[in-house]
Amino acid sequence: MRSISIFGATGSIGQSTFDLIRRAGGADAYRTVALTGARNVSLLAQMARELRAEVAVVAHEEELPALRAALAGSGVEAAAGEAAIAEAADRPADWVMSGIVGAAGLVPGMRALRHGRMLALANKESLVTAGSLLLSTAKAHGATILPVDSEHSAVFQALTGEDAGAVERVIITASGGPFRTWPMEKLARATVAEAKAHPNWSMGSRISIDSASMFNKALELIETREFFGFPPEMIEVLVHPQSIVHALVGFRDGGVMAHLGPADMRHAIGFALHWPDRGDVPVERLDLARLGSLSFEAPDPERFPALRLAREVMRVRGLAGAAFNAAKEIALDNFMTGRIGFLAMAAVVEETLAVLSAETGLGNAPTGLEDVLAMDRLARVRAAECAARLKEG
Repeated sequence: MRSISIFGATGSIGQSTFDLIRRAGGADAYRTVALTGARNVSLLAQMARELRAEVAVVAHEEELPALRAALAGSGVEAAAGEAAIAEAADRPADWVMSGIVGAAGLVPGMRALRHGRMLALANKESLVTAGSLLLSTAKAHGATILPVDSEHSAVFQALTGEDAGAVERVIITASGGPFRTWPMEKLARATVAEAKAHPNWSMGSRISIDSASMFNKALELIETREFFGFPPEMIEVLVHPQSIVHALVGFRDGGVMAHLGPADMRHAIGFALHWPDRGDVPVERLDLARLGSLSFEAPDPERFPALRLAREVMRVRGLAGAAFNAAKEIALDNFMTGRIGFLAMAAVVEETLAVLSAETGLGNAPTGLEDVLAMDRLARVRAAECAARLKEG
């Protein structure tokens, strides 16, 4: 029986993974080693009981008594805190879902790779902040990384059996989010609730807002560069409001391979779960006649400055990705708590990158994970300072 672990089990990616496991037979089909979550103790305990997990870990230590109470009599071990999450990643599992949002997913993902696991990577921040370290660790320990972002899974599938040297361009698509057609003056007054209302995807609050600002797509640009190794000038973003075409790969003979699928993350998760085979995945089948038409447009650089900032990060590389992601997370925190406006998030990130570039030199390649984590910590401090200055101004 194949063994699995799900990191970020209570988030949208984790719940979609849980749904696929349950539909495939649950505890009778898979042996669940570890499930981790943030603060939703009741949901984490429910999932752990149903899958008969060996251990359930909640990220915040103050939630441990509640988790122990919820798991009483189940035989599932309860644990809490960052160290416990890292320890869970050390437990033997054939397949590991990395679904934790943010830089917090980096350490458990690296731990799993050091044990030669198959890592289904939905935590894009890992590649953005430490792409070279992640890939070299996987290679050194015979581990496999499978992309779970819908766009990168699509590129991965389109490249299967193809010569990467024949690729001319890679295009990842973006829905444009809820603000694709908003006037700029209205966008400046956008609320958190409006930013969370994604037109196509059902996701958590943070990733939904990242999609609205297109910082999510900015991360995916960098992720494409790191995972597939294509130079920045070969990677494009195309706004596609219907979210049916997830990515396209163009070849030097002029042909373009497009990956189409429903707006349902279970497709990419299911592909990774069954890889190298294609298994049955319970997602809606496309009815192109019913759809009628698909539309595409270039992204507006004024509306979505995150894409320009991502291209600068792709040019600099080194520790720029770690700084970019940390600054983005702090800017998002400040927007969600009402300290800065929607458009100010990009300003915080841009100023943070400028400050750190002058202060440390962002192009230095990390020699280890500690370099990445140190830059992450420093960038958060500088971003908080930038956000405070913007608020005061």
